[in-house]
Amino acid sequence: MEYGSTAFKEEIKRIITNALREDVGDGDHSSLSCIPATATGKARLLVKDDGILAGVEFAKAVFHEVDPALKIDVRIEDGSPVKYGDEAFYVTGSSQSILKAERLALNAMQRMSAIATKTRTFVDALEGTQTKILDTRKTTPGIRVLEKWAVKIGGGVNHRFGLYDMIMLKDNHIDFAGGVSKAIQKTKQYLKETNRDLKIIVEARHLDEIKEILTNDGVYRILIDNFNYEDTRKAVELIGDQCLTESSGGITLDTAPQYAACGVDFISSGALTHSVYNLDLSLKAVHE
Repeated sequence: MEYGSTAFKEEIKRIITNALREDVGDGDHSSLSCIPATATGKARLLVKDDGILAGVEFAKAVFHEVDPALKIDVRIEDGSPVKYGDEAFYVTGSSQSILKAERLALNAMQRMSAIATKTRTFVDALEGTQTKILDTRKTTPGIRVLEKWAVKIGGGVNHRFGLYDMIMLKDNHIDFAGGVSKAIQKTKQYLKETNRDLKIIVEARHLDEIKEILTNDGVYRILIDNFNYEDTRKAVELIGDQCLTESSGGITLDTAPQYAACGVDFISSGALTHSVYNLDLSLKAVHE
């Protein structure tokens, strides 16, 4: 999915619509009960943590969906390093509208910033190598595009967005299909019959499977899964320039540089999206 494309914008709009339905229901009665409909105000997005900021553009979309008349003055852009006390943006307009949008904007920004921050630590750890960090499908259901957007903002690379945009033959596919070669051959036939142009990634559990994968053409990338360093190096040597390589399986910030040193093109980590702590952000009224 291309960021900024029609499909991307539609997905963002769906997320916002559903989230507002979930949060607002038939009305923000806390605000409706004590704040006049004509009241206007100003609020600032206050950073209370150190990290990489993400979700500013999404927050702008939220505010504009709630009330197109709201004005957002961005002071810090997505992808920027932030520290305690920084002010990311100001939003001005209807006080009721600001409060209605507040929680959705904050929730998204806190999680997106956490993901971007964690991604940036991996990017920094891999600096000086040819290896790039990939995300996975281990995302929060319903907001995958936000989490993958955050990975991109943090300097990482998106794997696939779903089951529809790339073929990934993992251990269960291989076992159910009757073996590596059969899985690859059936996949290529399926793509031909359905006139689809999808890249094929094949997971290998040991060096013998890598050797078998290499007897088949048309494989875009081999997933070297849960290999130790020595076998990863051997796998990279075997594969050579025949296709791209990816290491996965419990790789941490400490072990990532060592896998990169084995020569793999990519390292994938589910932890980028499934194991993060929200960055502390808050929206505070400005009294002028």
